[in-house]
Amino acid sequence: MEISCHASPYIQKRILEILIDKGAFLAKPGEFTQRAYLNGKLDLSQAEAVADLISAESKAAHRIAMDQMRGGFSSEIKSMRQELLKFVSLIELELDFGEEEVEFADRNQLKTLVEKILSMTRDLIHSFRQGNVIKNGVPVAIIGKPNVGKSTLLNRLLKEDRAIVSEIAGTTRDAIEDTVSLEGITFRFIDTAGIRESADIIENLGIRKTYQKIDQAAIVLLLADARDDKKIIIEAFNEIRRQIKGKEKQLVLVINKSDLNAECSINTRDIILHPGEYIINISAQKGDNIDTLTRILLEASELGNLDDQGVIISNIRHFEALSQVSESLQRVLSGLDSKLPEDLLAQDIRQALHYLGEITGEITTDEVLGNIFKNFCIGK
Repeated sequence: MEISCHASPYIQKRILEILIDKGAFLAKPGEFTQRAYLNGKLDLSQAEAVADLISAESKAAHRIAMDQMRGGFSSEIKSMRQELLKFVSLIELELDFGEEEVEFADRNQLKTLVEKILSMTRDLIHSFRQGNVIKNGVPVAIIGKPNVGKSTLLNRLLKEDRAIVSEIAGTTRDAIEDTVSLEGITFRFIDTAGIRESADIIENLGIRKTYQKIDQAAIVLLLADARDDKKIIIEAFNEIRRQIKGKEKQLVLVINKSDLNAECSINTRDIILHPGEYIINISAQKGDNIDTLTRILLEASELGNLDDQGVIISNIRHFEALSQVSESLQRVLSGLDSKLPEDLLAQDIRQALHYLGEITGEITTDEVLGNIFKNFCIGK
């Protein structure tokens, strides 16, 4: 049934009140998707993909959600579970013939199967870092001394005046965040307070937050002024390099204002780059080399060509369940090598089955369902 009425909020409210008084009730968040799940039209991971599809902010996030909603991820999980279920059934059958020492489940075949499923599970776990970045955006921290052009670069990348630009040092005192989609991938840029010694308490709080944002970023853009001495720029680069060492971050040295001092162009003759490090000379004010910087950001995101990749997970619930599956299967392999008794082997396999079933909703609780669907839009 469809009701057409005037747009007056009062009239809409009264119509709803009358309908509710006659026995209707308001749809709850995710109600229709939940009904589809409860009626077997979707499994739980497909239902979760509906919410991801609605909230997708980039082509890549949309692609992952669509793949999951079509059942690509579910079919892999169900296939793993079905194969394991067959073997655990045979092992449990052996327990009924314990005194006769009958072996129904071939241990070599079981080991081969567990190794195969463990490898698939680890691939999915490994894909979570990529999927999470695609879903939430690649965090990029823009750092450097005051007045090197951090806010100007942010505005240039966003193609709007998002940050205040001023020649007064220390204008940006708190982190400013905004997102932009570059070739289907969302980047979350964070313009930070300039790093310097300051007696200003508020500015120092902003500088402290800058270092926190460096820790949270996947890519660090270190901006330097082309008019500064090369030695000072290289020292700043080496300092940030030491700070992020071992943290799986990409570091890009951006020499800004190159239009004001072309002689300060820094390249690989001045700094020996490590894997995951880049150097580029730009003018944020004039837009020089911004396209090249964009290509570097896409390369540094390490997302590659998503069309050439398999299933990617982006849901923390799936990641945690698969981590439990991996631990259980690793215990099964250790148990097979040490000839662990059948009942203990079966227990570890059952645990793996449990967590695989949690992903697709074959095993679930009202609490899990409530947590999933409460975050849906009303009526979806």
